[in-house]
Amino acid sequence: MEENGPKLLGSSYKDPISSFNHFYRFSVENQEVYWSMVLKQLAVKFQQEPKAILSTSDRSNKGGTWLQGAVLNIAECCLLPCPSLKRTDDSTAIIWRDEGLDDHPVNRMSLKELRSQVITVANALDTMFQKGDRIAIDMPMTCDAVIIYLAIVLGGFVVVSIADSFAPQEIGTRMAVSKAKAIFTQDFIIRGGKKVPLYSRVVQGTSSKAVVIPATGGYLGVTLRNGDVSWKDFLSRAAGRSSIYSAAYQSADAITNILFSSGTTGEPKAIPWTQLAPIRCAADTWAHLDVQPQDIGCWPTNLGWVMGPIILYSCFLNGATLALYHGSPLGRDFCKFVQDAGVTVLGSVPSLVKSWKAGNYAKGLDWTKIRVLGTTGEASDIDDNLWLTSRTSYKPIVECCGGTELASSYIQGSLLQPQAFGAFSGASMSTGFVILDEQGTPYPDDVPCAGEVGLFPLYFGATNWLLNADHNKVYFDGMPIYKGRQLRRHGDIVQRTVGGYYIVQGRADDTMNLGGIKTSSVEIERVCNRADEGLLETAAVSIKPAGGGPEHLAILAVLKDRSAQYDVNLLKSKFQRAIQKNLNPLFKVSYVKIVPEFPRTASNKLLRRVLRDQLKQELSNHSKL
Repeated sequence: MEENGPKLLGSSYKDPISSFNHFYRFSVENQEVYWSMVLKQLAVKFQQEPKAILSTSDRSNKGGTWLQGAVLNIAECCLLPCPSLKRTDDSTAIIWRDEGLDDHPVNRMSLKELRSQVITVANALDTMFQKGDRIAIDMPMTCDAVIIYLAIVLGGFVVVSIADSFAPQEIGTRMAVSKAKAIFTQDFIIRGGKKVPLYSRVVQGTSSKAVVIPATGGYLGVTLRNGDVSWKDFLSRAAGRSSIYSAAYQSADAITNILFSSGTTGEPKAIPWTQLAPIRCAADTWAHLDVQPQDIGCWPTNLGWVMGPIILYSCFLNGATLALYHGSPLGRDFCKFVQDAGVTVLGSVPSLVKSWKAGNYAKGLDWTKIRVLGTTGEASDIDDNLWLTSRTSYKPIVECCGGTELASSYIQGSLLQPQAFGAFSGASMSTGFVILDEQGTPYPDDVPCAGEVGLFPLYFGATNWLLNADHNKVYFDGMPIYKGRQLRRHGDIVQRTVGGYYIVQGRADDTMNLGGIKTSSVEIERVCNRADEGLLETAAVSIKPAGGGPEHLAILAVLKDRSAQYDVNLLKSKFQRAIQKNLNPLFKVSYVKIVPEFPRTASNKLLRRVLRDQLKQELSNHSKL
């Protein structure tokens, strides 16, 4: 903003903070200019420069055509020295530690070492597959997983992302939908000192060839079925091949990765990422989390969830170091790794923070090198956020909310604006959206309101097709026209507050009608989470009575001490008082149940639909008795 603000905004430019909203509006209305500037900040190297940043001549492509004519390989961009980012072959690309070795020094891999290992894997891939083949990764986000991911893209193949928590049937569904030719996996997953079988799940889920990596040591702990290959034998296929590799250069809209939506209803949506998506990932973390060269970024996640590729590209395309912990992120060992690795940008999901706080796992650790925190995946708890930032000498927390099909967050915090815990200070740079009332009419931009969000369709990095669904039907059908273009559906219910902040109130299908008043599960959970000190988290769902009539509010609770005995009626009265005092006196709690844990997706999102179905069945059986 200091470099470009005066020439772009003219006399209205004052400084980056007071002119922020003006500059944001400029980025939405002049996307070609904005993205031309941002591309120069990243390690993006074109073999052929784009003829245009954005073309809107093809009206059938509602999202526009981006970087028309550009040719590149986005994985190669991650692996080459970049003078403008002060990245050399000797720069540290990855810092990591294995669980169980928590008193050992952290491991470091240079950019040159990373590139060499990626080339070895790419050479081995060339001996087994045809360019364009789809190859799955179903394993924790380890150094090997990152190397495999980059090698697949470097070689002109397509990554199929599968979370390592999926059951065999879910693995099989994703393999079939993506038409993956093979799958990289591990024999086991090491988590919290336990060995969790992974290869056996893959074998049950798919007959496709598997390349199997040992979780620990150099030898596999499983017997391979016929046709599967050990990691050692796979790598030996690269022997004698050149250490110089010719990257597969493709157009900007070539597919590099197939990811999947949570799959909370029906078959999961297969979402293809082009080479634009990684650029969007890195651009958003650059603009909103201020990821810079020499930063050390850590976001415990998985390549099967959107945050895996996002943190990978955010680090490598911004010249930062990627920090990986090979083990469970729930306990003190991970928190100590954050200290020992010197992490400067730490991301999380709220349930992780709950775990760290409940165990006081950061006590005595030095987290002062962290300069910015990120959070996404579900609604934040304000008290948990306060605890988290207090561990870092009160560094800012940037809330992020987006989607796999956007390759980014559509609303975020910004370090150039005051932040509020559990809220978003505005839209992402270059992203436009409106909030719609129940008739689909946009509210004015400056009024407090709540409704379904409608995204402006010209969105750099967003998908324009799906593998197994009608993209137009999913994202556009039934959405209103705004300023001459049809809005893009995202499905979130968003509230704009009096102060101009935004609060995501859950998905459109997580809203409920209580006594004629529409509210969201998230809104009720925020209040209930603070109703009793013994609570870890709550989930609010509405149950429609079998005989019809108003919806009933049910609240499920997980206790911090799972073995504790607790009076459900007492908890019910506490929830009722908290809701009446802080939300609405007309809302009545009909049912409370204490459960050991909540069902979640691979990306850790709460499956309220599953809870709702379980409760319906339970209450139905109870009424029959």
